[in-house]
Amino acid sequence: MDLKAILFDMDGTLIPMDQEIFVQGYLKELSEVLCPLGVNPEKLVAAIWDGTGAMMANDGQRRNDEVFWEHFLRICPDVPGMMPALDRFYREEFHKVKVYTGENPLAAEAVRLAHGNGRKVVLATNPLFPMDGQMTRMSWVGLRMEDFDLVTSYETDWFCKPNPQYYHSICERIGVAPQECLMIGNDEKEDMYAAAAAGMNCYLVTDTCILREKYPWNGEKGTFAELVEKLKGIK
Repeated sequence: MDLKAILFDMDGTLIPMDQEIFVQGYLKELSEVLCPLGVNPEKLVAAIWDGTGAMMANDGQRRNDEVFWEHFLRICPDVPGMMPALDRFYREEFHKVKVYTGENPLAAEAVRLAHGNGRKVVLATNPLFPMDGQMTRMSWVGLRMEDFDLVTSYETDWFCKPNPQYYHSICERIGVAPQECLMIGNDEKEDMYAAAAAGMNCYLVTDTCILREKYPWNGEKGTFAELVEKLKGIK
């Protein structure tokens, strides 16, 4: 396999987690920051889900952040101090959500190995969060922006998983053909099905795997530790 780029999903792949527990913790911590400013808690949660759904359905006409805020503010209007508090939350208070995730001492090694032979390495995490949020989460497993050639976020992207166009967009930006890429993820639909539909090779990490009855993955798979051994053997 002649690989020129390796892509990593983050939530459930580089960072072990139960997605439902993580989201509950995230909404709890976010509410504790915004509700004292006068944000209605029920409207806040409804607005986040509406904005997230709109991003996942984005057709590429506008950036994800533009789509998100249009939908969010329809339900949860801005209040004084909300935007600065949100910016601060993703840089600082978001770290509190780490307690709702697991540890992965092999994450940094996997990313280092992926860079072998001059390959490009992408943090292909679903671009639903701002870049500050992506940076905060990657730090939980000892990673930094400098460890990647590209990190996707809602300010930088026009599509989301499971749209195969999300993966095509990454290939265009890094100048690598899909068949020269390996996508590593834990979600049978968002990572395996969508990336394979874009023409990529795929590896399913099974530690905290998200199974999809309609999108069963019959390709290469294994634990994160087994992935690290595979990366050691890729020249």
